[in-house]
Formats: sequence, structure tokens, C-alpha cells
Amino acid sequence: MARILVVDDEEGVRSFLGEALELDGHEVERAADGSGAWMRLCQRSFDVLLTDLRMPEVDGMTLLARVREAIPETEVIVLTAHGSVSTAVDAMRKGAYDFLEKPVGSPAELRLVVRRALERRELKSRVEVATRGQTGPLQLTYRDPTMAAVVEALDKVAKTDATVLLVGESGTGKEVVARALHDRSERRDGPFVAVNCAALSDTLLESELFGHEKGAFTGAHARRRGRLELAEGGTFFLDEIGELKPSLQAKLLRALEQREFERVGGTRTLRVDTRWVAATNRDLASMMARGVFREDLYHRVAVFPIRLPPLRERRGDIGPLADALLSRIGGELGKTEMSLGDAARAQLEAGDWPGNVRQLRNALERAVILSDSPVVEPSHLWTDVVIDQAKAEEEQPRTLEAIERRAIEAALDAVGGNRKQAASRLGIGE
Repeated sequence: MARILVVDDEEGVRSFLGEALELDGHEVERAADGSGAWMRLCQRSFDVLLTDLRMPEVDGMTLLARVREAIPETEVIVLTAHGSVSTAVDAMRKGAYDFLEKPVGSPAELRLVVRRALERRELKSRVEVATRGQTGPLQLTYRDPTMAAVVEALDKVAKTDATVLLVGESGTGKEVVARALHDRSERRDGPFVAVNCAALSDTLLESELFGHEKGAFTGAHARRRGRLELAEGGTFFLDEIGELKPSLQAKLLRALEQREFERVGGTRTLRVDTRWVAATNRDLASMMARGVFREDLYHRVAVFPIRLPPLRERRGDIGPLADALLSRIGGELGKTEMSLGDAARAQLEAGDWPGNVRQLRNALERAVILSDSPVVEPSHLWTDVVIDQAKAEEEQPRTLEAIERRAIEAALDAVGGNRKQAASRLGIGE
């Protein structure tokens, strides 16, 4: 379903076009002239504008110019009288998607043009999502029986549009699970858009979530759509929701409840149809007790909570995860044939991994860099020695001399005492 504004000064034409589109499942509003249409466009968002070119006062070309300047994501289809095709072609040069000659041949012709306009709008949104860094994480990989309950819950809730809250320690793969939920849902063909609330300042986060208008704040040199708007028809993943400040919690609550919001510095109400998934490693219950997290927002996001167990509770997943991570890291670093040796695999599976999947990935990435062969061996996992020593000495003064000594000792241990190789690893003279 799309939101469509039909503009024509002939009541019969408005009725015909509106009814044909409503029967196709769209939400349609009608305006009798360009002035009335612009008022509606300033108040709320529309996916498609269908406008006559010849109208009193504000004509279709003027309306087209305003929309292209202020609301470029809205696709415009122009209506032109028979024999005025040159005018319609001029409108397309100025940004209209397509044109229809009046009288429109049939409802089927109208619906086809509108459907193609909506497809182009979706394609442009996907391109914008891709250019703003929305790359896919590792695919959901599991073997341990502990994860069976998680996957079963995902499969059940994926069939609905219920809001899901993923709870777990940092690095347990919450974004991976959110994407798996998206891929299992009816919205799988729509976009998957993520925002990390802990990665941005309050001002930048509000703009990233809801978008902003030109001049809304210092540095806002152009209008920008928010991630929530780009998630139309798909899944919106709000990571680290426990980091949201109270002022943003209130605005987010309204977007969740009413599916409406305004861009920063804007007055136009935008509506969004998206599936919400939130995640946190914080104890939201204690935060509510302290008054730093809104109880009403919690109940909106925790409709269907799912706990993700840490790696130490699902050791059977460490091996498969390491294989998947190694394959991906090897491809990124130009070492596509990398594999785990048996001893290295046993060492990884014996670890506690307090940093979970993120720590495992870091260890494997360092190992791939260090390895001169296609097989990762225990000696390539020397960075774990640094971690272990740091834990053992965490109560000691953290002077520069002590840090340097630990790094040198760890490098020497990793290469069996060979000073030349240790110096090479550390990038210093022998």
C-alpha cells in the first residue's frame, strides 16, 4: 500500500483516479488545485503525486518544481491533455517520473504506471541505504543446542510484525540475529536498516534516526532522510537502545506508537511502515527503577523479548563461528584459503571469550595477519597471551614501561624466544 495524492481541478477526474487507486489497495487523498495540494504535501508525506499540469493559480509544473526541491523522494506522475505530449516531456526533463494522457485509457494503465513509480522509489531508497554503510553482517551460524530455543523463537515471531527486543552481552551477535529475523519475515524483500544509539552524539543520533531539513542546525547544508524513513516496508534495527537519552526516548515512543514523526527542523509529518527490532546489553529493568529509561517505551519495544546466550554458554558454536569468520576475514584480507588447525581450534573452543563473537573475530583477524601459511596455528593466536597477562596484572600500575615490557614478552613467547621475529612483529629494531 502506498500513500498517493491526486490533484486535478475536475472533480470527475479526481474521483475516477482516486477510486481506481483505492481499489488497488492504496491510501489516496485528493486536492482540487495546486495550492491545496502543496498544503497537504507540507503536512504529511506521500509516496506518489499524481497531478494535472493545467490548473489555476499553482499549476502542475510549479507544483513539480516545489516537490523536486523540497520532497525529492516523492515520485511525480503528470496528467496532460491529449495532444500536449511535448509539455509532458518537458515535465519529465524537470523531474517527473512519467505522464498519462487524459482521458486515462483504463484503471489498469493507471495502476501500472503508479506501480512502476513505486518500484523506482524503492530502488532509490535501497541505493541510499547501501551508500550509507548498511552492509550485511555475518550470517546466523549455530550448532550448540542452547541456540535451538533462540532460533525457534525467531521462526515464530518472524511470521508477525511484533516488535522484538534482543537482550544479551556485548558482542553476542544481536545484529546478526536481527538480520536473520528480517530474512525469515514477510518483509525480507524490503530494506534492513540499522542504527547504533551508542555510536553517535545526541544531535547526530536524532538526525540519523529521523532525518533533518536544510538549515535545521549548524552544518545541515542540505535536507537528509533519516534511517527510519529509509526502512519503509522493511525492518528497522535500533541497537543499544539503552543508551538513548530521555528526550529522544519520548520522540521514539511516538514513532513506535503512531508510526509518525517529523524530521529535525521540519513540520511535515512522515509516516513509516516498518518492523521494529531493538537490542541492548543493559539492564533496562534497573534503568526504569532509576528513572533513566521510560517504562512506556520499554513495554513498546519488549513485546517479544529474546535473550542471546554468551559464547561461554554455547561452546558448540565456537568452532562453526570461527570457520565462518575465518572465511570472511580471509576474503577481506586477500587470503581466501585460510583454515583452522586442530590445535588452534581446540584452543579457541577452550576459551571463555568475555567479548563474545566480537572478541573471537578480532583474535582470528590478527591470526590471519600473522600467519604466513593457509592454516591458523596456536602460535598465531599470540594476542590472547597479551589479554591473559593484562588480566593477571590489572592491579599493577599501568606505566608505559610496563605496557612495553608485556608486549615484548608476549611477542617473544609467541615466536619461541626468537628476538628477530619478535622485533619484526612489533615493528621495532632488534
